[in-house]
Amino acid sequence: MKKTVITMLALVAFAGTAIAAGPETITLPAKNGNVTFTHKQHQDLLKDCKKCHEKGPGKIADLGKDWAHNTCKKCHADGGKGPVKCGECHKK
Repeated sequence: MKKTVITMLALVAFAGTAIAAGPETITLPAKNGNVTFTHKQHQDLLKDCKKCHEKGPGKIADLGKDWAHNTCKKCHADGGKGPVKCGECHKK
């Protein structure tokens, strides 16, 4: 019984870590070319999921052009790192 409980706790802990990690890359469709970014790289650099996921890990409810430009592009511009021009993100 004790081994079963320990195994179940380990599985739950591992599953939570895998879900929080998210995908390696994410591709978002856009009219002027899809935007693909490295989710893992952003996680490693930012260390704070709430910079993008205000309500915690998971899908971003308002994700779209306005959100991405106000969040992603602004973060890149403010930090002086990453793409800020249309063709640097949008690939046809």
